[in-house]
Parts: sequence; structure tokens; C-alpha cells
Amino acid sequence: MNLSIVKANTTYTEAIADICAAGWKQTVAGKLSDEYQKKNVDFWYNHEKVYHDINAGLYSHVALVDSQVAGVIGGAMTGPNAGEIFVLYVDETYRYNGIGRRLLEAFTEQQIESGATEQWVSVQEGNQHGIPFYEARGFVYQKEKNTVTDTGERQVSLRYSRQLS
Repeated sequence: MNLSIVKANTTYTEAIADICAAGWKQTVAGKLSDEYQKKNVDFWYNHEKVYHDINAGLYSHVALVDSQVAGVIGGAMTGPNAGEIFVLYVDETYRYNGIGRRLLEAFTEQQIESGATEQWVSVQEGNQHGIPFYEARGFVYQKEKNTVTDTGERQVSLRYSRQLS
């Protein structure tokens, strides 16, 4: 497996949208309705929005396996010293090969260069891919965040953070 981590650019728009849509739907399967899933994917992961978000720097790195996009990470600085991970998804075909770890390392380095001393992430309650991944990398549970979707459903996110050196 020939793996490389590169900066995201708009040539990867379709692959980023597809990987994020599939990954997000997997994290909420059985928790949120098909109706809400479709609305959310149509809003966040349509090609026009993803293209714009790549140009805005919200998707920072992609993992390429033999030139195929296998994963993506993105986020932003949300305070003078606080970085946030908005998305980290790996195509299920390539999971458990160190791709998520490599994406997180590249993104964390970028956030440290931007002044981050702490890093935050929200993980869907019950996400048994995300929770162990982040905990193994030093993220500590901070609080539960409850929101009501526009379809009237309760969505529960778990907020985690870690200190960066």
C-alpha cells in the first residue's frame, strides 16, 4: 500500500464529499432518521459546498493510497490557542491501516504551527470507530452536547480535547 498525506485541493472535491457523506452516515446509522441524514448530507457534503470549503481551508489534508483518496481531515482554529477537528473520515476499505493516525498527525502539526495548544473534536455518541481512536491519542472526554435537529430529533455529540505540546 503506497500511502501519502497531501494538502487537500479542489481536484479531490468529489472524493472528499463521498468519503465524508458515507462516513458521517455510518456514525449516525440507527440514531438519526433517513430524512435527517439526507438533509445533512445534501447540505454539508454537496460538491459545491465541499469545493468552497476546500478553498476556504476547512479540509486540510487527504490520504492517497496509490493516488486514490482514502481519507480526509479538516477543521480550523476556533480560538487564539484552540484548534478544532471538524471532519476525519477514512474510507471503510482502508480503515485500520494507520491512515487516520497519519491524517491527524499532519493536521495537528498544522494547528500547532497556527498557535494551537489545545485541540477539540466532537464525536457522535456511540461512535465505536471515533471514540477509541481519539482516546488512544490522548483526547479526554469533556462534556456531552445535545442538539435538536430540524427534524425534531435529539443528536448527542461527545466533546473531547487534548493538550498539544
